[in-house]
Amino acid sequence: MGDAGRLVAAVRSGDAEQVRELLDAGADPDTLDESTDLPVLCSAIAAYDEPVAEALVEYRADALRRLPDGTTPLLRAVESGSLWLMWAVFPEVAQRPGPAREELLDRARHWARTDPEAELRRRTGLPGPVERTRLEDETGCWYEKLTLGGQTLHDGHLAILTSLEAKLRLRTPFGELLARARAHPDRDHQTWSETVLALGRRLDDETWAAAEDLSRDPDPLNRLFAADALLSLIVGDPVRGDQPFPDRAKELVPWAGRERDVEVLDVLLNALTWAEDLGTKGVGLRCAAHPDPRIRSWAPELLDADEDGLSPQSLAALLALARDPDADVRARTCHWLEHHRGPEPEIGDALLELTRDERQLTRIHAVAGLAHRDDPRCVEAEARIGPLEADLGEVEPPLLAVRYYRRRQEEQKSEG
Repeated sequence: MGDAGRLVAAVRSGDAEQVRELLDAGADPDTLDESTDLPVLCSAIAAYDEPVAEALVEYRADALRRLPDGTTPLLRAVESGSLWLMWAVFPEVAQRPGPAREELLDRARHWARTDPEAELRRRTGLPGPVERTRLEDETGCWYEKLTLGGQTLHDGHLAILTSLEAKLRLRTPFGELLARARAHPDRDHQTWSETVLALGRRLDDETWAAAEDLSRDPDPLNRLFAADALLSLIVGDPVRGDQPFPDRAKELVPWAGRERDVEVLDVLLNALTWAEDLGTKGVGLRCAAHPDPRIRSWAPELLDADEDGLSPQSLAALLALARDPDADVRARTCHWLEHHRGPEPEIGDALLELTRDERQLTRIHAVAGLAHRDDPRCVEAEARIGPLEADLGEVEPPLLAVRYYRRRQEEQKSEG
């Protein structure tokens, strides 16, 4: 088997590492797969194989090559409904004004208007049912894979159009982006996320005003979208490092005070935590008394405090949150207490109690909090952590806190 045959086989098997090795050795990235008479890039796209498709394009496979049916590999990636697959094969030349860019936008707009389920029924002639599989992308957002009669489409066409328009610096009207988000009314859906990100990257007063205008809309879904867009503006653009709106976060306090929808309020409180100083507005105390644990979880970051420590009311609220019946509330409270350096002795007692929490990660951060406060009880409490659970992820810094505490104690003794 020659290089071409080995490349075809590697692409079909989804072996991105071998694909790269063969391309390094001189294999043609535009090799045709004889079974389809199409470039191997099309095979990778048909298989929704992002790593292989990306490797081929990196080695200059032609994503704009005209195919017998009049499409191109890039247009097929748009058709697939997979946002990340489209970006895996996107050539920078497609950004430049010209026929390729216009054709790309036309196809993206066409597919954004197309119901993928109806399209699968049209292609297969089958009545269904369509199999739906929920998948998650690398950002934690979800989308669906739809399959019928051996054919597959993803439901990311609106996300593709929104992401493309943002990339090409096309300013889609706020109302149009809201309509797209409402087509998938879930903050964790890829389409909703892309519309919010597109608005957040605009970083202008016009977008802020358009979102703020929805703060009294009777539809909670519209308010949720508005709150999410404002949060995105406050967070800023992490790629460019721009963050012009954190000081305006405090403008959302009145809205948070009157908001009764828990999901909307959850987003607003997230936005408020980005404010450098909310002042003594009582936001945290109201959160601490809220019946929903999602809202109580934000309270530690929003309680009133100054250089002298916590106010008596805030301290009482924190101590209650550290004993909250909800494990997530206790975990968030523990994380805040771990980094709090105020003088209140009650904080050490609360952390000690949390070293007996049912969650190992909470116990770890509680022990670290004691160590950071130079509380000698951290040494005995460390034994309560127990053998590390496999799914904890990266927790090394807090696990080293007791070691550093001991080192500080030894240095103080030697100096004395």
